[in-house]
Amino acid sequence: MSRRRYSTAMTQATHDALAAHLLRDDHQEDVAFAIWYPSEGAERTTALIAGVILPAEGDRLVHGNASFLPPYVERALAEAMAAGGGVAFLHSHGGPGWQGMSNDDVAAEQSLAAQARAATGLPLVGLTVGTDGAWSARFWVKTAPRTYVRAWCENVRVVGQQLRITWHPSLRPTPHFRRSLERTISSWGREAQADLARLHVGIIGAGSVGSMVAEALARTGLQRLRLLDFDAVEERNLDRLLHATPVDIGRAKVVVLAEALAQSATANDFDIEAFEWSVVEEEGFRRALDCDVLFSCVDRPWPRSAMNLIAYAHLIPVVDGGIQVGVTRRQTLKRADWRAHVAAPMRRCLECLGQYDPALVATERDGYLDDPTYIDGLPTDHPLRANENVFAFSMAAASLEVLQFLTMVIAPMGVASPGAQNYHFVPGNLDSPDFRTCDENCVYPRFIARGDTTGITATAEHAVAEQRRAERAAAATSDSSKRSLSRRLWEWWLR
Repeated sequence: MSRRRYSTAMTQATHDALAAHLLRDDHQEDVAFAIWYPSEGAERTTALIAGVILPAEGDRLVHGNASFLPPYVERALAEAMAAGGGVAFLHSHGGPGWQGMSNDDVAAEQSLAAQARAATGLPLVGLTVGTDGAWSARFWVKTAPRTYVRAWCENVRVVGQQLRITWHPSLRPTPHFRRSLERTISSWGREAQADLARLHVGIIGAGSVGSMVAEALARTGLQRLRLLDFDAVEERNLDRLLHATPVDIGRAKVVVLAEALAQSATANDFDIEAFEWSVVEEEGFRRALDCDVLFSCVDRPWPRSAMNLIAYAHLIPVVDGGIQVGVTRRQTLKRADWRAHVAAPMRRCLECLGQYDPALVATERDGYLDDPTYIDGLPTDHPLRANENVFAFSMAAASLEVLQFLTMVIAPMGVASPGAQNYHFVPGNLDSPDFRTCDENCVYPRFIARGDTTGITATAEHAVAEQRRAERAAAATSDSSKRSLSRRLWEWWLR
């Protein structure tokens, strides 16, 4: 069994509030408490820093090295218990980058670990901020009675217009780059490439757009990609599905794509994982929560709504896009539009962008969108009836999504967001970028950094996904039986 991994995330607004208090003009260290909520992935636990509990008069002593007083601890514990979250203890250090811990730091956090666990049922999370605003973090995990062990986080993510990440120097060290990345690194520098390479990126949907996104990321030097898709290659996919050939018909899309990416990747120690799940199944949802960024390469409302929740409640930015093609009555091209955007705090969510109809989420969960009679009953111009697409259109949409991702991470010339983009093949123009945030009545901003405590269940059984996996398993068993029979006949003939 793999070792549990840990991470911490906060919004840019939370970072700004904490940095304004902890990074003092007089260069003395300071302390603060905060409330955190858990985000439990399949392999990684993330602490989502939410409510900030700043000290009041008499709550702490500032004397070069700051220390907290008992009333401050009691107030932090009480507020965390009332909010149903855990306790995070934060302090500042007088240096840049990822910070280690002094003996005094360890003693202070160990003294809090038992109290935090007893009061909230969750581990204490400790964070340190350096002079450059870089965070380090650790969980204090109970391993035996009255024994709490420090488990370092692999990264700390600050999610806003830009995605800023500080990496643990040993758990996620700066990678060594191959010469094949020379031109890529020369475009934005080794530091930006190191941040890109270490991101754990999930591609949800391994169809036409998803396969091209994954190929672009593998060739850009990312070390860790995770693919989620329950479906198989079909003959009708071959005009748009990168790397798929006629011999792959019937095989899982993620398996075919993963095999190809392992050959085209340019990173050292490339790690590609293929999971035959939908993101709306519990296993797939938890696998998505292990990632730092998600690409939404799906065209159904239910998975988009699940990823919309992930973007806000779990602070994992979701790069999304879509293609819509229209034809005339004579089956000639009338229009083709594609768009790309990022869903995350400080940005407009997928529902407000009109990427899915919330009324259709329950319809899909009930299986109607996979019922041909339901689809046949929809108006002829309904988006759910559209099935037109072209390799070139998918390639353009994938390119826009990857560029949105690169801008968010690299922030060239300080620009971290180009806004939501919408391109029209006919007549060949790009709309003015959309920088709006969510509508006033949107519910998703209320879920920011609440993780698993939102009370919303985004997952359920997915009958079609289960059926597709069962069909592939049956086909594999049949093929194995045929090979076994052929082997026995050959051995009989030899005898």
